Amino acid sequence: MATTASGEPQATVASAARGQGYEAVFQPGKLTFGFIAPLESYPDSPAPSMRNHLDMARTADDAGFSVIWLRDVAFYDPSFGDLGQLFDPISYAGYLAAATRRIAIGTAGIVLPLRDPLAIAKQATTLDHLTDNRFILGLSSGDRPVEYPAFGIDFDSRAERFRDAYALIRAVTEQNFPSHHTAYFGMLAGKLDMVPKPVLGRLPIIAVGRAGQSVEWLAENMDGWIWHQSDFNRLGDVIARWIGAIPTGTFKPYGYGTFFDLDRDRDAPLSPVRGLSIGRKALIELWKRQRDLGVNHIALNLKMSRRPATELLDELGEHVLPHFNVD
Repeated sequence: MATTASGEPQATVASAARGQGYEAVFQPGKLTFGFIAPLESYPDSPAPSMRNHLDMARTADDAGFSVIWLRDVAFYDPSFGDLGQLFDPISYAGYLAAATRRIAIGTAGIVLPLRDPLAIAKQATTLDHLTDNRFILGLSSGDRPVEYPAFGIDFDSRAERFRDAYALIRAVTEQNFPSHHTAYFGMLAGKLDMVPKPVLGRLPIIAVGRAGQSVEWLAENMDGWIWHQSDFNRLGDVIARWIGAIPTGTFKPYGYGTFFDLDRDRDAPLSPVRGLSIGRKALIELWKRQRDLGVNHIALNLKMSRRPATELLDELGEHVLPHFNVD
């Protein structure tokens, strides 16, 4: 059983069924792995090629990885220098889901303050049905302030807009003919009902990043939290705070995203570079320790890899996943 840094057991009771995608990715006491799209290396370019992207998605599906995460990047900002997977995440989620069989498809994450929450609610419940319940809605507040003026939105209000939009999504997806007032997005007066409702009555929604919120607010309201890779020496403290804030008796997972490069030398130690660069022997031991701390999921970004993505998927699938895909 996973424990906090203080030795307290991590809660292992899910508050409600959250769907096959969510439950395949997030399991009490277990560690799963996914990829932040695109599944390719492009260290010297802001934009990936997107060649063979469907083949790579199917390879990840067949190899037993749990999820493909899609970023929400509306514009090219040269000062930031990374366009993610290029495509709109909601449209791309449907495309990937139709081309795969088991792997979950998630957003990491929709920049909610810049989006119409009613449109996101409709798109998310649609994907929930069309993906056979494999879709996971990840929400964020974004990390590119320059995008906010383009949408005519005040960057400083993003935290309040996030909470406002989140509450609206919950209202229209979980209630029939809701009456709901928002500060930023209008009012529902009980005369309209959004359909379809989620397959299981409630969308699985996770936070990606802090979204301008406190850890305590995230733990109370979201179904999980994926943050960036922080100092591994502080990981136990971060997880202890997260688990300590979760309502008693519920399981809400913690995961992190990181740039990743698997060294060809299987004995290579962890390298102090941006992200996670390591040989597979040390990697297995590192991930076992992190699983025991309470990490439930790791999302790998291959942008900075020095090796072709096909090699990494093959080696991880053959030599690493079997150490974690056990009951």
